[in-house]
Amino acid sequence: MRKTSTGVHNFVLGAKGGSGYAACMASSVTAPGLKARVAEFWNAAPCGSRYLAGSSFENHAWERYRLEPYIFDFAQFSSSRGQRVLEIGVGMGADYEQWLRAGAIATGVDLSQESLAHTRQRCELAGLRHDLHLADAENLPFPNETFGVVYSYGVMHHSPDTLRCVNEARRVLKPGGTARIMLYHDPSITGLMLWLRFGLWKWQTIRRCVFDRLESPGTKTYSVDDVLSMMSSFENVAVEQVFSPGDLLLNRPSPTFRGWFYSLVWKLFPRSIVRRFGRRWGLFLLITARKPI
Repeated sequence: MRKTSTGVHNFVLGAKGGSGYAACMASSVTAPGLKARVAEFWNAAPCGSRYLAGSSFENHAWERYRLEPYIFDFAQFSSSRGQRVLEIGVGMGADYEQWLRAGAIATGVDLSQESLAHTRQRCELAGLRHDLHLADAENLPFPNETFGVVYSYGVMHHSPDTLRCVNEARRVLKPGGTARIMLYHDPSITGLMLWLRFGLWKWQTIRRCVFDRLESPGTKTYSVDDVLSMMSSFENVAVEQVFSPGDLLLNRPSPTFRGWFYSLVWKLFPRSIVRRFGRRWGLFLLITARKPI
């Protein structure tokens, strides 16, 4: 599949720091029942399911990687042959299938039964042997130092305690193993658009608007300093910031954003201007880090 660096802004970060936001949000979103609400949301609409819509899994994968071509460089599927890989949050299973096809010994977990069902079906249709489990990213059911790679793409920011998810990823990594984690960034163009639509008139912050409105309940966003703080027990931390399909309105609108007004917004959105001037406002932070030996 064709890969491009258009709209990508890179940071390679050696210093450690943080604003304390990660710890603050971890304690502020652990209301009883929130995790159950998150699971309920993804059971009703497994991540990426609207791109399936009766089509084949092959077409689903094509659409995913067309919208997010940087996944291949980030995940490095092709270098995983023979490695034990854990994917936290398999969703519809497109990336999990790539791990298996690359020859990885891949285990996948998800909080959503429906997501796991889709991923199992996907693997079975492709003739691939899977190892999938219903599990919570905050409490992984694996021994210490089990995996050479832990991969989690756009998942941990949905969990009530994201920092605990990061620490669990570190726990199950072998010394010298690599974590590859995508978290949502603040500030972002996606967050700004949600704020203009829903938050401005309520005097909400962009982060609060994302928390209330972006995907499952309690979705969190992080600055680069927040990420460095959360990843302080790792070494060689690198963060690459990229535009999401939502930043550029390349994705199909969800049911919340249907109708003539939103159709016009999607059609007239100034993507070339955003790509040129909005590089620091991309929603996705692609984080690579190494567990010390």
